[in-house]
Order: sequence, then structure tokens, then C-alpha cells
Amino acid sequence: MNHLPIGIFDSGIGGLTVAHAIIDTLPQESLLYFGDTARIPYGTKSAEAIRQFSEEITHHLLRQGCKAIVVACNTASAAALDHLRRKWPEAPFVGMEPAVKPGAKATQTGVVGVLATAGTFRSQRYASLMRRYASGVTLLQDPCIGLVEQIEAGKFQSPETEALLRRIVQPMLDQGADTFVLGCTHYPFISPLLQRIIGESRTIINPAPAVARQLSRVLQQKGLLSSTPSPSYHFQISGPRQQFDFLATGLLGFPVRVEAGTEL
Repeated sequence: MNHLPIGIFDSGIGGLTVAHAIIDTLPQESLLYFGDTARIPYGTKSAEAIRQFSEEITHHLLRQGCKAIVVACNTASAAALDHLRRKWPEAPFVGMEPAVKPGAKATQTGVVGVLATAGTFRSQRYASLMRRYASGVTLLQDPCIGLVEQIEAGKFQSPETEALLRRIVQPMLDQGADTFVLGCTHYPFISPLLQRIIGESRTIINPAPAVARQLSRVLQQKGLLSSTPSPSYHFQISGPRQQFDFLATGLLGFPVRVEAGTEL
């Protein structure tokens, strides 16, 4: 069973930032990635719809033999992770959450900007993070409407994306934010642009490496770590191919072929 792949899913290309961290941390693990590009974005949809989507995708990944599931989407983790764990108690799950705790630790001004989606901000999981870790810290939140769509289109440095990002972060900068938490797996794609806007003296926190480390701990605890010398990587999306191959290849550093229009 140790040679079986790890299933990873997201609404689109965003979860590739998590896949990249997993490949770096666990280079002997095989991966099966699913991007639900036919139903993106998730952030504006109801929690009930996201739970249904997440359940369908998880069933699909487990049916293909995945030994663990990484919910590489903050919105899906917030809406569905607990539900998925209840439905498949035997399956190891690792999810995402906005890095409020490290953000609160990193800030010098006591003001942290959180870039996430409306679905994440509405969730009980996010409210719990605020109660546990944000006392004494000011959290400034923005649902970043339209940013996921710009990233899915590959517009990481476009004037439109820069203008949108400036509108999002300038009010946070004006209120003294010195730390910015990426609460959506899509957002690391625009980290260079964000850093340029906020300045090198301010901190950006990407939770993907921490998720990869948590996955490593879970697999070790379950005795599921692979020793395969030649891991395989497969990529599926529910919508048309568009730029997915190109963007994935650029991020991961090796040629990516994607199965487009995959049915659940």
C-alpha cells in the first residue's frame, strides 16, 4: 500500500503550490492531482455545494487507490474537511487553514493582512483560528474577489492583477500591516507581485510547506511512507485543458500532461 499515490485536490491550479511543496518534502511519493476547473471558483459558492463537490472528488480519488487525501484548497478545507473525515474515518486527510497562528507570531506591528476567500472567512474553522491565535492582534481581511480568476488565466504579473492586488492590500498597508497571510492556495502564484507591492521589509506567509510537513508526519504515523525510487505524477481536471499544462509545468519544473474533462 505504501507505493500508492497521494490524492490532492483543489478547485483549479492553486493546489499545485501544495503539490510542489509535497514533491520537495516527500520526493519518493507518487501523486494524483485533481483540479475541479469546471466548477471554479469555490470561494463564492455555498458550504453545502462545496461539501458535495469535495465528497465527489474524494470518492473519485479513493476509487483510484489513493492512500491519503490532501484537501489543497482553503475553502474546501473550511467547508468540508470535517465532513470528509467523518465519512471516510479510515482514510488519512490533511487540509489547509489560513496561517493565522504564524502570522500572529511574525508580526511586529500587531497588524496582519489575511488574503483568503469569502467561503473561508465565513467558516467555523476560520472563526476558531481567530479565537485561538489572534487575541491581541488585528486581522485585516479581504476576500480578494476576482483574484483566483486572474491566476487561473495565468495573469500573475498583468497590469489588471497588479491593480486588483493594490486595491486589496493598500488599505491594509495604510493600517500598519507588516505580515500578509496567503489564505488560498492560488495566491502563492502572485507572491512575487505581492512582495513588490508591499515591499521587501514585510512578510508573506505561505502555508504550503507546513502542509507538506504535516502530511509527512501523518504518513509516518500510519506507516505509509513510500520508498519508491521512481514516483509517478498524474494530473486530472474536470474542465477544458486551457493553460493548465503550461502553468503546471512552469511551477513544478517538469513536463506535465493533464487529463482534461475527467468525469467524477
